[in-house]
Amino acid sequence: MRFLSLFIAAFAALTSVQAAATQEDFNVWGAQVAVIDLGEDNDWFVRAEAQERFTNDADRLGQLLLRSFIGKRVSSAVTIGGGYAYILTDPIGPVEVNEHRIYQEATIVLFRGQNGVSVTSRNRFEQRFFEEDGETGLRYRNQIQLRAPISEAATLVLYTEPFIGVNETRFNRGGIAVWRNFAGVSLPVAEGISVTPGYLNQYAVRDGEDRIDHIANIGITARF
Repeated sequence: MRFLSLFIAAFAALTSVQAAATQEDFNVWGAQVAVIDLGEDNDWFVRAEAQERFTNDADRLGQLLLRSFIGKRVSSAVTIGGGYAYILTDPIGPVEVNEHRIYQEATIVLFRGQNGVSVTSRNRFEQRFFEEDGETGLRYRNQIQLRAPISEAATLVLYTEPFIGVNETRFNRGGIAVWRNFAGVSLPVAEGISVTPGYLNQYAVRDGEDRIDHIANIGITARF
């Protein structure tokens, strides 16, 4: 429990660092994820994901993300794999952007307690290709996630995730460009299906004023 308290304290400190931002927006994001095991040993699996992000006070569909992934469970603590994503970004004012993204991913269990508490580190390296720009953006993301049962059915989910640009292009900011922090609860709704509503705070670094997005985030995951 001491480990859990320290993680929550660090998470609260990260979400409170918002003084530099002067623009704020309310969003509603939805995510649907399907995970399908392959073969009898279930070492290999595929994951398909769709996300709809309603921006500008949740008034319009500002971004659509479609992502695929094939992974292998190397051990009980390590999963590796890679995939492809298409992202359509349609902000008010600036040009519409079509992004094709290839990525590699490794997830490592950092801690697993007998009481069901776990901490994982998801490491993702992305190569970002934009139809509106000939350059390739490189980005690294590290999501540290804590899961802790709070009742027989409900599980607390906390994560923090910085987005770090390895190089600088028109659409790929170098250094820390985005930082996300999430707090929610995962609830089973049927066999193999869970829903995770929660609050996602997104801090975006920009050339002018930085921006904070306050996001009502609802994810649905189905495992087969």
